[in-house]
Order: sequence, then C-alpha cells, then structure tokens
Amino acid sequence: MITVPAGFGEGLGEGAHEWVSRLPTLATKACSRWRLAPDGELMHGFCAVVLPVRRADGHPAVLKLTWMDHETEHEPLALRLYDGNGAVQLLGHDEELGALLLERLDHTHTLDDEPIELAVGVIGSMLRRHRDLEAPAEMRRLTGELRHHPAVPGTLLDAAREIATRPMGRSLVNEDLHYENVLRGDREPWLMIDPKPLSGDREYGVIPLLWNRFEELDGRKGLTDRFLALCDAGELDVATARDWTFYRAVANWIWCLEEDIEDLAVICAEIAGWAARA
Repeated sequence: MITVPAGFGEGLGEGAHEWVSRLPTLATKACSRWRLAPDGELMHGFCAVVLPVRRADGHPAVLKLTWMDHETEHEPLALRLYDGNGAVQLLGHDEELGALLLERLDHTHTLDDEPIELAVGVIGSMLRRHRDLEAPAEMRRLTGELRHHPAVPGTLLDAAREIATRPMGRSLVNEDLHYENVLRGDREPWLMIDPKPLSGDREYGVIPLLWNRFEELDGRKGLTDRFLALCDAGELDVATARDWTFYRAVANWIWCLEEDIEDLAVICAEIAGWAARA
C-alpha cells in the first residue's frame, strides 16, 4: 500500500529499522480497521509518515503512523484534551498499531508562509485558548538534567540547572509549537498539528517560536520584540518565559553540539546569551 522513502527513520533510535520495515503492514491493517482508501501520496517528517485517505463515508482524513518515544507517546492524549479547539481533530487512535486517524488539513499552507505579525497573533490566540488545560498525572514532566559540554560556559550551565529545580505548574504544554506546525484548515482558519506534550509551565513552549524564523529577526532588539509580542499575545508571564527560554536554549545548544547541528547550535547560543542579559 505504501512505499517508505529511503532513509526515513534514521536517527530515531534502537528498533526503528524494524518499525520502518513494518510500516506498509501497519498501514494496511489501519486502513482495513477503519475502512480507509488511500487518497494521495505518502508524506513524512522526522518520526512519522502521513497518508491521505478517504473514509467509508467519503470524507477526507489522514492516517498517521508515528514512532513511539517519550516525546510522542502522549500525542493522542493531548489531542483528546485539545478536542479540536485550535488543534487538528483526532478521529481515531489505535495504540497497537501506533496509528492516528486525523482531520485532513492543507499541508501546503502553514503559518510559516504568513507575515510574522499574523503568525504571532494566531499562536497567541491558541496559547490563550489552551491556558486552562491541565495535564493529566501520567503525562511526561521535565527532568531537568543537563550534561556538561566544554563549549558551554559553566556559569550558563549552572544558571540553567538552577531554573530546572524550581517548582513547575501542571498545564498542558506543547513543547514543539511553531509556525510550520500550524496548518490551514476548513473548520477553523488555522489548526495546530503534531503536539509534543508535557506537564509544566505554559511559558516552557516559547523558544521554538524564536528559533524558527530566526533569520527574520533584527538582532537582539528583534529577538526582544518577538519575545515580548509572544508573551503579550499568549498572556504569558514574561519572567517565567525568559527563564524557560534560557533553560531550553542552553539544553538545545548542548544537544546540537553533540549532534553536530552547527547552524541551530549558533542560534541557541545567541538566544541563551540574550536571555542571560534580558
């Protein structure tokens, strides 16, 4: 039924090769279980493949098969909590197959294509609408562990570690909310996809909205302006958002250095330095 692109699944971890080899069988089983007919070309991201389908009643949808790890395991739970409010609608979930049946959106049109002022406004509206959603007890929480790296100053590392020791809230947070993960929809003009949920402070989710479209920023003034615009639009606490932005900048700086992702490491270092002085 599907042909998995060459190279998909590389870097996912132990067991990924076997999972990738089973994707055609998993897709066939999911289509049979939900009475789906393929309706387009297979798409994929880093850890999931998405197949456009038609349901038995003729309505369009997409079948998503996701590699399960600590970041993705609670995506169905988060989507049920969002219940289509500013987020893609979950139409079905098969835990055994790792399959999600989702509302179909226009993947060719995202907030990345829109002026940044509009994009920030849309994201802010979503953050406000989701502000009262509490994460259930089983949802992942921040561990706060940061490894040492010689390229990261010890003073920044110590400061980031201290932030991670502070008490956190229990809001439903999407730690991967960014402009390319908000797609044009029919039911609502814009809908969020691919949540990577955790339980914590709402402000923990700010940094992807800074490092994405970073090239559009006018230096540190531009970084400050976008940060404050996001806090204002999302009704976030500025000091808490600054602290979590600093923590995540340091954490991702270290990760990028370890994974040899030089471009993003430079951006994270810049954001960390900005947040340390903000």
